[in-house]
Order: sequence, then C-alpha cells, then structure tokens
Amino acid sequence: MKKVTGIGGIFFKCQDPTQVREWYKTHLGLDTNPYGASFAWRDNADPTKKGSTQWSPFPDKSTYFEPSAKDFMINYRVENLEALVAQLRTEGVTILDEIEASAYGKFVHILDPEGNKIELWEPADEQAE
Repeated sequence: MKKVTGIGGIFFKCQDPTQVREWYKTHLGLDTNPYGASFAWRDNADPTKKGSTQWSPFPDKSTYFEPSAKDFMINYRVENLEALVAQLRTEGVTILDEIEASAYGKFVHILDPEGNKIELWEPADEQAE
C-alpha cells in the first residue's frame, strides 16, 4: 500500500502571524491570505492531476500542535487514510484523534517516536468516488 504521497503543508508558530505573512509577501513574493499561502502544483506522472502544499504561520500560543512541544507540524498527503490508520494502529502508532472529514478531505493526527505531532491528509481530490 502506498502511504505518504507528498508534503501537504508546513505549519509553524511565530509571534505575529500577520507580520510574518506580510514579510514573506513583501520580500519573497508569497501570495498570502489569512491562512498563509498555498502552492499549486501538478503531478509528474499525471499532469492533469493538480495538488497544493499549504504554508501557514500560527500564533505562538496556539495549542493546535499539542501534545507536541515543537513549534512546527508537518502535514503529509496520503492515499486511503482509513486503511493507513488501521495499519498504523496494528503497528502501535499513537493515533491522537478520529478521522475527520471536511470539504478539503480527511484528516487525522498521529505522533512520531519523539512525540512530534503529524497531520495526515487524504485530499478530497484523491478520495475514491
């Protein structure tokens, strides 16, 4: 079974997300919005397939990355999240929550062996119809 298919996003804490977004917009040309920036791309094997990678600064007091003590979280794109979570459970991986479905796809959070919170994401465009 194919597991991670790419990086879905990079999320990090900062003191002033608005200022950070503006700095990146002004100095590095990121097309920012209140959530950060989204980088669109196409799949090498199938250029008709589109995807995106999200870049998002979070307030330094955000609890979204807990229980990890790190100031960042990586989101990985995956295929068939439900099957992957079932496999991870049998392998003893810590699953922090239930799979949540939204307009963007399905999400779940796990911990790596050092306690870093990881977000797994099956994009809506990759879900079986």
